Amino acid sequence: MDFPVLSWMIFLPLAGMITVMLLPKDNTRALRWTSVAFSLAPLVLSVWMLAAYDWTTSTMQFTERFSWIPTLSIQYALGVDGISVPLVLLTTLLSFLCIVASFNIENRVKEYMAFFLLLETGMIGVFCALDFFLFYVFWEVMLVPMYFLIGIWGGPRKEYAAIKFFLYTLFGSIFMLVAILAIYFTTEPHTFDMMVIMQQGVGWAASFQIFVWVFFFFGFAIKVPVFPFHTWLPDAHVEAPTAVSVILAGVLLKMGTYGILRVNFSMLPAASQYFSPHMAWLGMIAILYGALVSMAQKDLKKLVAYSSVSHMGYCILAMGALTTTGIAGAMFQMVSHGLITGALFLLVGVLYDRAHTREIAAFGGLWTHLPLYSAIMTLFAMASLGLPGLSGFVAEFMSFLGAFQTFPVLTAVSVVGVLLTAGYILRMIQKMFLGPFQAEKWGGLTEINGRELFTVVPLALLTIWIGVYPKPLADLMGESVKAVLQLALR
Repeated sequence: MDFPVLSWMIFLPLAGMITVMLLPKDNTRALRWTSVAFSLAPLVLSVWMLAAYDWTTSTMQFTERFSWIPTLSIQYALGVDGISVPLVLLTTLLSFLCIVASFNIENRVKEYMAFFLLLETGMIGVFCALDFFLFYVFWEVMLVPMYFLIGIWGGPRKEYAAIKFFLYTLFGSIFMLVAILAIYFTTEPHTFDMMVIMQQGVGWAASFQIFVWVFFFFGFAIKVPVFPFHTWLPDAHVEAPTAVSVILAGVLLKMGTYGILRVNFSMLPAASQYFSPHMAWLGMIAILYGALVSMAQKDLKKLVAYSSVSHMGYCILAMGALTTTGIAGAMFQMVSHGLITGALFLLVGVLYDRAHTREIAAFGGLWTHLPLYSAIMTLFAMASLGLPGLSGFVAEFMSFLGAFQTFPVLTAVSVVGVLLTAGYILRMIQKMFLGPFQAEKWGGLTEINGRELFTVVPLALLTIWIGVYPKPLADLMGESVKAVLQLALR
């Protein structure tokens, strides 16, 4: 039997959680380094998986199938393709870097690390599951540790933010569960197997497809988050500890767009074509609304949080176009946003740990005192606004190019979002890094240290590499993007 790389990737963090729980709570050093080891292992395995992946086919690879609950036709089924491989890599990379970034956590380190490792298991599982029951289990597993990570280690309004996140996501999960059950009882014979459902879905009545599509979309749209389901996001981001904000922006939001591609588009073609214009409208609204609200923010973390609403709008607009370039652009945006916004949240945390404020207007002239930090922050800020040569530009250009083929007017209006993004990003850079330095107030600030550099430099290198040479990522996902589009246009 082939090496079950996906199971090892999913359950090594769970084994790490159990190991951490068995260690003495006072041995902070052991807790931290054990967590690092158990988050590094899935990253190494994901790189090995990428090296062994066959880029020339869209079929599921590294598949594992075992009968789990035979009476209900439930299987333990895993597999990845060009859609899920980049997201698994992104998840393992960010999880590892976030564990390292969490070394500054001093309160209840044992529980923090255990919850973080459990969260990683849930996230990787969602991207690998090929059985709806298993998919739903991993989706819910991820919800619990995130609730506690925000509610225990968050900011002043952490309880409110955690409960709001939990209720919103649970609300979406209920809709998803109804849709899964509806599909299960419609298939003949009854099955939760996603690959079987993809083949049967085309034969279902359009009215049934529309009903199920809407229920799935509610569950995924809350996660993205699509306007107007976005209101949990700024509260969760602002109150969450730095590393948790990175995972929220870098991975959790991508679960929504991944779900739409894997479930809505691949299984419900008639409904996907029917709702295509509606998705494009929602994407355009999110792009403009998120950018406009970001312009009004005074809190740096809130600015980055609302920018995520705008940037994920590019994915929805591009996916709604139902073109090869559009879906590829959405995938590029998912990966690029994970790298860029993840790094921005890490850098916000670096400054907050020293200054204990995130108010943009409180700073000024930081470039003269913290040149290295300011340069790295400016690099990611420029990537966020779509500067050519960085991954944000490639993602946005492909998204607009794909969307323009189907919705030229909506796309033309959405381009205004790029100008608005440039406005709030350049304003932030001007207020924080340019002008006179307030030496009497911030003279004691120290430069970014080695551990903090370790967490952001890999993201910077990937952001530049994808921006300069996007071909490998395009080739990796190319065949699977075509396959998803063929399923959606049947």
